[in-house]
Amino acid sequence: MATRIKEKYLAEAVPALQQKFGYKNVMEIPRLEKIVINMGLGDCKDNAKAMEMAVNELTTIAGQKPMVTKAKKSIANFKVREGMNVGAKVTLRGARVEEFMDKKNIFERKPGVAGKLYELYDIKPQDIFIVISNSGINGIVIDIADLAKKNGHKVIIITSMKHTLAEASRHPSGKKLYEFGNVVIDNCGPHGDALLTTPGIGKVTAVSSICNNVVAQTMVLDVIEKLGGQGIEAPVLTGDKDHDDKLKEHYKGRI
Repeated sequence: MATRIKEKYLAEAVPALQQKFGYKNVMEIPRLEKIVINMGLGDCKDNAKAMEMAVNELTTIAGQKPMVTKAKKSIANFKVREGMNVGAKVTLRGARVEEFMDKKNIFERKPGVAGKLYELYDIKPQDIFIVISNSGINGIVIDIADLAKKNGHKVIIITSMKHTLAEASRHPSGKKLYEFGNVVIDNCGPHGDALLTTPGIGKVTAVSSICNNVVAQTMVLDVIEKLGGQGIEAPVLTGDKDHDDKLKEHYKGRI
């Protein structure tokens, strides 16, 4: 059975391309054959747990199990040895390509994925969830906030109230993300997110990427100050190898 995207391609794209470029053979017409999704591990390449988590995450996103990628040669400056596991890769073909690129099937909008993501991590009862979504209407963010609250976690929501109140929820429950927050922070972004008007092509420059980062980093600073006031050293990577290695070992599987 053809996917929605395949039917649209055959019914609309193929005739339009034939008419515009004069293709005589249907095999000449451009088509998308594969999508390759790569994930690098960076500093976590020596962490077996991180590799397992990366593979599981990519499986959840792509819908098929990825292959582990290995270094083709040694690079001393990056502490990489030939044959070392450095990431994961998955190649989608056929119907999986069409499903993956279908905007109506977009990952962020899928309900029911949150449970799989929750199970990937070593989540502790005291962990706090910070869920960031400018629109606050898509399935996965609402599901993860709902699941976190049901499991007894505190939930902090960062969203644009102007945007979320102007749009209908895409979640089966009809609820929006802010309804699940113990604390809701409005990033004060405009509806649609883009701010600057340009001639002919509409508005550009999404402000949520800036505002949300400012809010998140301000929260980090506030937490560090509060911990310092209680005489508790914040677990911050400093660049000191011994100090950083101890922190990475202590939080292995969680960062």
